[in-house]
Amino acid sequence: MMRSMFAGVSGLRNHQTRMDVIGNNIANVNTIGYKKSRVTFQDMLSQNIRGASSPTTTRGGTNPMQVGLGMTINTIDTIHTQGSSETTGKVTDMMVDGDGFFIVGDGMNRYYTRAGNFDFDALGNLVYPNGLKVQGWLADNTGKIDTSTAIQGITIPKGQSIQPKQTANIDFINNLDAGAAIGTVRNVSIEVYDSLGNLYTIPATFTKSNTNEWTFDLGTLPSGITSFTLTNNVITFNPDGTYNSPAPGTSTLNLNLNGSVGASTPITVKIDFTKLTQFNGSSNADMNSQDGYPSGVLNGYAIDKSGIITGRFSNGLTKPLAQVALANFNNPAGLMKAGENLYVQSNNSGNAQIGAAGSGGRGNISPGQLEMSNVDLSQEFTDMIITQRGFQANSRIITVSDEMLQELVNLKR
Repeated sequence: MMRSMFAGVSGLRNHQTRMDVIGNNIANVNTIGYKKSRVTFQDMLSQNIRGASSPTTTRGGTNPMQVGLGMTINTIDTIHTQGSSETTGKVTDMMVDGDGFFIVGDGMNRYYTRAGNFDFDALGNLVYPNGLKVQGWLADNTGKIDTSTAIQGITIPKGQSIQPKQTANIDFINNLDAGAAIGTVRNVSIEVYDSLGNLYTIPATFTKSNTNEWTFDLGTLPSGITSFTLTNNVITFNPDGTYNSPAPGTSTLNLNLNGSVGASTPITVKIDFTKLTQFNGSSNADMNSQDGYPSGVLNGYAIDKSGIITGRFSNGLTKPLAQVALANFNNPAGLMKAGENLYVQSNNSGNAQIGAAGSGGRGNISPGQLEMSNVDLSQEFTDMIITQRGFQANSRIITVSDEMLQELVNLKR
């Protein structure tokens, strides 16, 4: 009878643990990135009353006789299934769509999380709500990101700027009318930046100088430009209207600046006419692009599915600034919970495999979204009822065993 009582006690104790886990799951039903836990049971050692015997020629074999000594907890598993997404619209909110984990750290310790509710602090550090820095890679001055280097805390200083770039290349596009009379002029304009980011809008012309031939020239120079020289500025076309000459990279414009401007002088610009055609029809030739720009100040961000943080600058340019790293594990269920939606590596999780989103099975990053808890309330309430009934049944074992013991005590009366 004592065995049955102790078995009932083990049932009470372990069903209470299961109820604790269920209660924690329900409490975290709205916790960002929370992964539910699950309790499984196993029986304990059994007391042997009689062992098994082999059959003989005269008597059959017998099975063992054993009395169980109760039950205990087998596992408390963390279930790493994908939670549903919540669209927030906040740029720095991120969700991992896959098996990866964000990496955060304090310079000495690393933690892993599925909760991507990040933000920038006063110094431009991308941080977790508790101040841990989000880990990744920083871009170099050209915007290149090398994901083969060691990860570090992502920092994007406020007020970061792009230096101006002097125009070095201009190209033209569209058509010059093949039927135009000699002397016909097509008026256009070009834009050129100097080394300080000053913009010069310069009137220019295409003048038909002969059959299948046009001459490019500049008009009245704006303030700040004193003179110019052009080389290889006569454009020829084949009889079928396709471009003929000059060869790419051989047409050059030199602009001499007034010394009071303070910028580097001259501005040397290579002109590409190869996208021009000469067909019958209206002349609509115009400047297509130029590669200079003024200085710009960082005024916004965008994050793509690879975790690349791209800065938007006031001059209209964009530039990669950093990339958020992800980690995955051979056995994510082996990670240890560290509180605050964080995990730490354990002996059974395997080492963190760190890399970029979209590679190595880590999944992609969804910006402007958060991963919600994967707790299913209907399943939890069902498990709660089953656990409650199991607890009640085990309590009845104890009360009935107690009544039987009481009957034994009363035999002496």
